[in-house]
Amino acid sequence: MPDEPQQLPFEQGLEKLEGIVKQLEDGETALEQSLQLFEEGVQLSNRLRKQLDDAESKVEILTKKDGGYAPKAFDVDEAAPF
Repeated sequence: MPDEPQQLPFEQGLEKLEGIVKQLEDGETALEQSLQLFEEGVQLSNRLRKQLDDAESKVEILTKKDGGYAPKAFDVDEAAPF
């Protein structure tokens, strides 16, 4: 496979996953190929989720502290409006 999913940038991986979903939704793919596409899609989805989790853990916000700013880890649960 020329473009290994783990080596794709996030955006390209997402495009590839969308293409797989379209092929599966099309209903014109043979069963065997559909199973291969499904497996590839699940693996790609897991890699993309890990990339998002890794990026989330790197995001920091600056908080005002002692007259200056200090980095603080971004907490998704604190930021969620719901």
